[in-house]
Amino acid sequence: MFSYLSKLKWYFKQHKLRYIMIVLLLVATNILEVIPPQLIGRTIDAINLETLTFEMMWIIFGIFMFSVILTYIMHYGWAYLLFGGAYKIESILRMKLMQKFLTLSPSFYEKNKTGDLMAKATNDLRSVNMATGFGIITLLDSTTFMITIISVMAITISWQLTLVALLPLPLLIIIEVQLGRMIHKNHTKAQEAFGTMNESALEVVEGVRMTRSYVQEDAEKERFKGMTTSYLNKFMTVAKLEALFQPLTIFVVSMSFIIAFGYGAVLVNNGTMTVGEVVSFNIYLNMLIWPMFALGMLFNVMQRGNASLDRINDVLDKEDDVGDDASEMLSDTTIDFDEVSFKYPSSHRQNLKNVTINLNSGESLGIVGKTGSGKTTLIKQLLKIYPPGTGQLVIDGINITKLNKKELREKIGYVSQENILFSRTVKENILFGNPNATEAELEAAIVNSAFDSDLARMPKGLHTLVGEKGVALSGGQKQRISIARSLIKDPDILILDDALSAVDAKTELRIINNIKETRAGKTTIIVTHRLSAVQHADVIVVLDDGEIVEMGRHSTLSKKDGWYSEQNRYYLTGGDGDDRN
Repeated sequence: MFSYLSKLKWYFKQHKLRYIMIVLLLVATNILEVIPPQLIGRTIDAINLETLTFEMMWIIFGIFMFSVILTYIMHYGWAYLLFGGAYKIESILRMKLMQKFLTLSPSFYEKNKTGDLMAKATNDLRSVNMATGFGIITLLDSTTFMITIISVMAITISWQLTLVALLPLPLLIIIEVQLGRMIHKNHTKAQEAFGTMNESALEVVEGVRMTRSYVQEDAEKERFKGMTTSYLNKFMTVAKLEALFQPLTIFVVSMSFIIAFGYGAVLVNNGTMTVGEVVSFNIYLNMLIWPMFALGMLFNVMQRGNASLDRINDVLDKEDDVGDDASEMLSDTTIDFDEVSFKYPSSHRQNLKNVTINLNSGESLGIVGKTGSGKTTLIKQLLKIYPPGTGQLVIDGINITKLNKKELREKIGYVSQENILFSRTVKENILFGNPNATEAELEAAIVNSAFDSDLARMPKGLHTLVGEKGVALSGGQKQRISIARSLIKDPDILILDDALSAVDAKTELRIINNIKETRAGKTTIIVTHRLSAVQHADVIVVLDDGEIVEMGRHSTLSKKDGWYSEQNRYYLTGGDGDDRN
């Protein structure tokens, strides 16, 4: 419990006035709540002694109603402040998580599943909300209320009876602490199982067409059923532990009532206490049911929140393995790879080996090779999304490690193989590359990406919704929207990573000619399997197993006896330049 609070002390320090006000309102509320039982006890004694007058009755009634109404107002005040703070901290943590998701490198996502990250951004944040809202309410309310009631019982009625009646309380606390630790451990396992189930649900939805085409519906259903069962079993373990709190509290409170009635009767017979004081004492004891029961819920909610906060902090504490403290700026786009070698963090072999390329500003580079030869890996070095390997990658005479990531990527327009589109309109997806683009720039990007004819056939034109991940579009349409999104940025360096694979030869030729015309004097890098897309390039490199095996212009490479000339002959005789083994 205190471990959880210490992890959020940064938030409490920022909003200390809010929580000071909450504590003051709580204390005032608790003081007001002990007045009615005192009035009831004094009224009973006045009736027994026949000293209750009509005027006294109205005074007692007035004080009673005033305390009840004022208690309600103060209760509303501190509940509003506390729950408002809980939602605020949830919002802050959600924004921090999103910011962290946007800055962490791909190696982080290679080690963490999407479903588990979603669970942290939903279920775990809700648990933190509960712990910071209901949990802190329970902590402050139950402790201050319990201290207030016990103090009033001991001071105004009988400290001997109070001490005896509360003997079972330490037993309750000891057992609930142990249960809380068990809940923390099992709640963490349950949340991890929920993340796995979440990931499975995402895979089922995203791969539903593939599942149907291979008639694997039953197999997928059974696989998902197994994950659901695993989550259910882990969650039920937590639920069983939580279910022990209420009967345990009832048992302890019942023991206190038995002791209070028995010992209270003895004190009345001895003349130490009056009947009215015994009635008031038992009303107070009954009022202790809530804080004692709340202690059980407190350990439960706090342990859940603590486990979830640990999972969230595990992400927030991750450091990007690609440093970003550099501040050098680019003024030119001359690119030099000098003996660059690279290995992915999760790889057991070198993915790039001694790559050397010199590309002057304004020139075009074509990168070709077999599938898995390292073409995309080479491109990723320019995007600075992985820790640097060995060798030197220099842009404009500056080592890439000294370039700020954001400044570097603002110079680059990148069209990846995945062609990621957002669940928005065609226009919004294109303007993602440059939100401040004019209508003329938007139109030019659409024409240069050869998407104008497709757009004309869409009933809603630019306002057509593309569906989740572009599901409403063909592969070629998604590629051309992605190209338009990059072209509208008018980058100094344009990178097309196999971005023309889903378009026909005529459309490809049109796009390439548009790029050659509109990007004269700017650097362009094209990764492809089709040699027709790079025949115009100033430099063409052929990669094989991470190494450059051929380099030169199309006219030179096509005459040599190598992979490039073989693919070129195949292309000239009617092939499309794809690999043949």
